[in-house]
Amino acid sequence: MLAGADVALVGLFSAKDKEFVSKLNLLASLVEAHGGQVVSRHVQRRGVSSGGVGKMSAPFSRRTLLSPGRAREVADDCRQRRVGVVVFANSLTDHQRAVLVDMFGCLVLSADDLQ
Repeated sequence: MLAGADVALVGLFSAKDKEFVSKLNLLASLVEAHGGQVVSRHVQRRGVSSGGVGKMSAPFSRRTLLSPGRAREVADDCRQRRVGVVVFANSLTDHQRAVLVDMFGCLVLSADDLQ
């Protein structure tokens, strides 16, 4: 599934999460163990604003899990780098996965798929 693929990592993390870099590093190790090569990382932080932390459990977008701007940024990067697979640190619904595949133009997985 990942053998020889260029992979982009994406994660939605709380602004209070000081371990998000370690979590992405762990995900990168998992991707590499499956034969993929991480070529980019994208982080969406949430909860910076007053009251934002309380909204962490609700995704930015039910369709993409990300803000519209971040989703476009990831899509543009995937096309530019010819990424074959995007791996999210977060769990994805089937609907989110379908929307993201269409938006990014490549296979979209979550860390759960690599366990």
